[in-house]
Amino acid sequence: MNSFFKPVRTIIFFSISAISVLVVIFAYAKLSVQPVRPLAQNKDDIERGSIVDRSGFPLAVQTNFYHVGVSARNIRDDEAKQAAFARDIAPLLEMDESLVLSIISSSKSFVYLKKKIDSTTFETIKKMTDAKGYNFVSYEKIPGRNYPNHDLASQLIGYMGDDGKGLAGIEFSQQDILSPEPHSGEESVQAKNVFLSIDANLQYKLEKIARESMSETQAESMMLIAADAKSGEVLSYISFPSADLNNYSTSSQSARIDRPAMNAYEPGSVFKIFSVGIVYDEHGISPNETFVCDGVYEKRLANGERIRIKCLEHHGTLTARDAIRLSCNDVLGQISDRIGEDDFISRIRMLGFGQRTGVELPGETTGTVKDNTSPLWSARSKPTIAIGQEISVSALQMVQAATAIANGGIPVQLTFIHKITNKDGTTFFTHEPLYKNRVFARNTADYILSCMETTAKIGTGSRANLRDVAIGVKTGTAQMADPNGGYSETDFLSSCMAIFPVDDPQIILYIVVEKAKGETYGGRIVAPVIGEAADVIIDHLGMSRGGAASLEHSGVIKLATPQTITLGSVVPDFTGKSKKDLLPLLNRTDVTLTISGNGWVTSQKPEPGTPVTENMVIELNLE
Repeated sequence: MNSFFKPVRTIIFFSISAISVLVVIFAYAKLSVQPVRPLAQNKDDIERGSIVDRSGFPLAVQTNFYHVGVSARNIRDDEAKQAAFARDIAPLLEMDESLVLSIISSSKSFVYLKKKIDSTTFETIKKMTDAKGYNFVSYEKIPGRNYPNHDLASQLIGYMGDDGKGLAGIEFSQQDILSPEPHSGEESVQAKNVFLSIDANLQYKLEKIARESMSETQAESMMLIAADAKSGEVLSYISFPSADLNNYSTSSQSARIDRPAMNAYEPGSVFKIFSVGIVYDEHGISPNETFVCDGVYEKRLANGERIRIKCLEHHGTLTARDAIRLSCNDVLGQISDRIGEDDFISRIRMLGFGQRTGVELPGETTGTVKDNTSPLWSARSKPTIAIGQEISVSALQMVQAATAIANGGIPVQLTFIHKITNKDGTTFFTHEPLYKNRVFARNTADYILSCMETTAKIGTGSRANLRDVAIGVKTGTAQMADPNGGYSETDFLSSCMAIFPVDDPQIILYIVVEKAKGETYGGRIVAPVIGEAADVIIDHLGMSRGGAASLEHSGVIKLATPQTITLGSVVPDFTGKSKKDLLPLLNRTDVTLTISGNGWVTSQKPEPGTPVTENMVIELNLE
């Protein structure tokens, strides 16, 4: 030991120790002269904004959920108390007593019995546990989301996860609007409410039609989009199967897919309206020019290659209008010969194919549009694309392109946002139509629309004809790709595009049925659905009908002043109240209204006269 403490080592050791002590003293001295910082205050959680339809009808609202936990060590050695507790709480949590007991026995400290129970159930359980003296039960309050209409427009609305972040749909894309994060230097931020462009009542009616159609055709999936042709606002957006947003975690993967935005598919014969429009706009064909369909489009190239595209019929002599009306592959192939490959593909891209539409939805596909320089391009690519094959599109792209036909050659940007308001109701943003560059001459758009009207009157779309409102349609049936290569002999994609009224287009309606059983032709299974859905839209929006009956009226209409609903210390009787009557209560932060159905209130929970408690959930059933 004495040999270790040599003078040099001793000096180095004490020098380092002295320096360390001086550094510590200096640090404490520096802190002592600095002003004391105030303790950071916990900031109130910002309530997430609501998602409502264009009229303010609630689609996604903020609520509170509770996790129910048990301190298992406090009752681990008392089997009688465990049994009594399980017997009391199991029915309230909708669980088996044996399951409650097994959960408690599985932990030596703390364990959750059930997560995300609603406020009404929480109040009932807490009242019971307080009365019974079950002080080993604890509750964790967490912010959550309530979707009062369950699976209505579910892929559009989207879903919020337990962490308060949107995971899909508008909940995801508008996260910064619904629940903004404060930036550096900001003390507070304000969440906003998003008014979607869809009409919830119209959505409900069209979803009913879509479900009936899927049932009748035994289809695997279905898409429906109804858009305002003038403003680009989407009024109804359907993707079936759909998921109950209140039970999103247990839904199937198929029910979560936003098909109109994410799925890319070959559009089939509906695409022919764009092919004819492009060639007509390039002056490659004229209205009265005729072509001969002999049942097959056939062409022999200089290198000896032979192209053959079959047609369903031997149509004989046809104009371009007839080719659309009868959906003739042979004549469409001949029409495609009137335009060069570069010009044809360029014009297709001008219509928006091969790129995202830019709507407010995540995961949107670009589809695929081949260039003639691609290794996959062949001599048959141009005529094949002209009839809707060798190109993949989304349903949103098809509707976006159709706005050019409806608006005299000028497409309008599609949107799902009608307006955005602050929490106090003041308007933050209002949608204004965004028109794009012209893609068709006015006379071209009018010509294609008139061809679609002919198709509805005496062509493949005759089952969509409305009689008292002029409608233009184009049907399509496309073989789906076979996973093993080529095209399937059993799986088809049946579709129909509609624009109406023809004289002043207001609505674009597009429906796609995937993998129907039995009959698959779009003109036979989708055109009737187009007609039914168009009828509903016309009546719902109050559009005029040419054959509608007229009535004389004084012009004076008396409106009864609705009685304001007040929510005091007890729950009122909501029976007979309409959804509109309930809207003022949706701004309340101390209670949550859950609305199921449409029409007027027929039943409620809790019963009238029940004392109002904080964070109470009031369930209302409407018919």
